[in-house]
Order: sequence, then C-alpha cells, then structure tokens
Amino acid sequence: MPRLSKGELAAFIVATLAGSCLHFVHTLLPCPLTALFAPVNESLWEHVKILFWPGLAAALLLRRRGDPVPAAARCLALVLCCLAMVLLGWVYHVVLGGDSLGVDVGMYVLLMAAVFLLPRWGRWQALARRLGPGVWAITAALAAAVLLFTFLPPGAVIFTDLSAP
Repeated sequence: MPRLSKGELAAFIVATLAGSCLHFVHTLLPCPLTALFAPVNESLWEHVKILFWPGLAAALLLRRRGDPVPAAARCLALVLCCLAMVLLGWVYHVVLGGDSLGVDVGMYVLLMAAVFLLPRWGRWQALARRLGPGVWAITAALAAAVLLFTFLPPGAVIFTDLSAP
C-alpha cells in the first residue's frame, strides 16, 4: 500500500479538519458565499463540499510545493471519492435507514484518506494518464455541479435534506 510523505500527511490532516469545520460554516455565517463552499443542509449532495473543496485545495497546494504525484491522479481520486461519498451515504442513510454520526464521520475520514492514498498507487497514475484531459473536464464538471446545485438542486433523493421531517 502506498505511504504518504510528511507533506501529504500534514495536508491530509489539515484537509480533514478543514472539511469538518466547513460542515458548520454556513450555519454560523449564512450567506451565498459560504453556501458555495459549505453544506447548506444535511443532504448527501451538500456533504460532497466537505470532501471536494479541502481535497482540491490540498491537491493544488501539494502541486505548488513540487508534489511528484501527478495532479490528474489526485483529481481523479477526488472525483471518485466524492461519488463514493454520495453512493455510500445513499446506501447507509436511504437504503439501510442509518443515522449514526460515528458512521458518517468514519466514512468521511476514510474517503479523505483515499483521496490522498489512491494517487500514490502506480496503476491509479496510469489510469489518470490514459484518461488525459478527461480528468480535468470531469473535475471541472463536478466543481460546476457543486456550485450550481447549491442554489438549483434537482428533485432527486441525494439532494433532499435528510434532517427535515
């Protein structure tokens, strides 16, 4: 299994804590700007923000510091983990009817760890190279969807506030 460098480990810890803090930002400072980066409700989709934005910021910061891991591999891992977060959240909350904060936090930390570990795996890097510019398009599309669906969420269950009665 790939191991993280000290810089990656520090970035993982900071990104994980930042995502945890983002969960409460919109509640404390409700405005359109905080809505773009922090969950506005308890929907599965809104919780993608606590993984996506800190993960993207960490990838950009690591790249700027001369990270040997290809940025495309980091972005591909980030997109996959965001999709996994929605899918696993849907299975746990909607299908199984789960409601444990501990499970939610554990899932978040494991997925954030995957955001940092997957790109170190050689086969993952090869996959990112094969996908080429498609990785950047998928990452940009996810970012656009996160921003757009903050204000115009579709009617699907993943956009439903799970805390609402």
